[in-house]
Amino acid sequence: MTEDFLHYLWKHKLFYTNDLSTTTGFPLKIISQGVLNFDSGPDFSNSRIEIDELSWAGNVEIHLKSSDWFKHKHDTDRSYNNVILHVVYEDDTNVNRRSGEAIPVLELKGRFEDSMFDRYQEMMDSNRWIPCEKLIETVPRITFELWLERLLIERIEQKTDMIQTRLTQNHFDWEQSFYESLASSFGLKVNAVAFELLAKSLPLTILQKHANNLFQIEALLFGQAGMLQKTFIDDYPNGLKKEYKFLSEKYSLSHIDDSLWNYLRLRPSSFATHRIAQFAMLIYKNSSLFSTTVLSNSIQDLFSIFQVDTSDYWHSHYLFDKEAKVKSHKLGATMVNLIVINTVIPYMFLYGKYYSKDSLVKKALDVNDLIPAEDNVVIRNFKALNINTSTAFRSQALLQLKKKYCDQKKCLHCAIGNYLVKPKS
Repeated sequence: MTEDFLHYLWKHKLFYTNDLSTTTGFPLKIISQGVLNFDSGPDFSNSRIEIDELSWAGNVEIHLKSSDWFKHKHDTDRSYNNVILHVVYEDDTNVNRRSGEAIPVLELKGRFEDSMFDRYQEMMDSNRWIPCEKLIETVPRITFELWLERLLIERIEQKTDMIQTRLTQNHFDWEQSFYESLASSFGLKVNAVAFELLAKSLPLTILQKHANNLFQIEALLFGQAGMLQKTFIDDYPNGLKKEYKFLSEKYSLSHIDDSLWNYLRLRPSSFATHRIAQFAMLIYKNSSLFSTTVLSNSIQDLFSIFQVDTSDYWHSHYLFDKEAKVKSHKLGATMVNLIVINTVIPYMFLYGKYYSKDSLVKKALDVNDLIPAEDNVVIRNFKALNINTSTAFRSQALLQLKKKYCDQKKCLHCAIGNYLVKPKS
């Protein structure tokens, strides 16, 4: 037996409630189980019960044994003074409030189907890729689909947590915050930190002053990236270097260290130099990135914003002074999709929530259905289980399912696990 399983029984009231009584024999009626508390303090808050026809409102604490109350030192913690019911698997000792008054106890041992715990334990003991791998196909489609929708929202909300931190740091400047997040997305995992530091070292307002001059935007970005400190052969980087020297003195800028950029195990099209050139073109064409992207009139307009090329030099180079055959100098569809998924959608969702724009929240969710699913090992494994993985809506939800529930074996907090554990009537 585990406390997590007892929490599950209490939360969903999955125990026999006929002739319910406390261990001292008083009739017990559960009006509301309350809300599960994920912070410190009693397990459930805002619970409502009746004991011997007397109404009580407060907290409920759950343990395997009554004696765990003392083991966990709740007897010395004032936050447990308002516990109205002690729910335990086995009542092995008396527990009193600090005032000396006994706390009513409900013992669950023998009050639920043993087969539920057996099914739960089977998943906990599973060494398969996901605990319910052999049973997931038995879950009703409506249960599965509603859970995926909730998982997608949960995943987006987690991404917005980081955005809110950034917004606070930038005094709720949505344009600057979006510019920083977008820069991080351009770096993917390998250069995300360097790209973000670049954006923080070069405020968007400075770039906007040169919105009509691509060469100056490139000079500022490459210069702040620390990439113009060398001696060059080609006219283009030498011109950038000269322009950056003037602009950096004008704005009192300090560049980041060039050593922060990683080129190992990257395809040339993903080199930091190439990504910065694409980022420069994006800013040149849309200096107010947040307004034109997140608040775009249509989903089609949104994707067209990222159809950017590079300046001519990068049509034949991946690095300064090294001519090469460039296969593609445009931002690829896969890259655009990742940027939209990881940056645009979370900002769109949060802005809609923040300013009560329900249409924008809906649009943020709808965009996911227009983007193909990511191709990675997690999605391929779900596909092998005959699960539809056709769109980003589904793949993002499935990634959340795997990382936050399956990998942590939080089956009792998952709608799929809930269905598999609950008795079938």
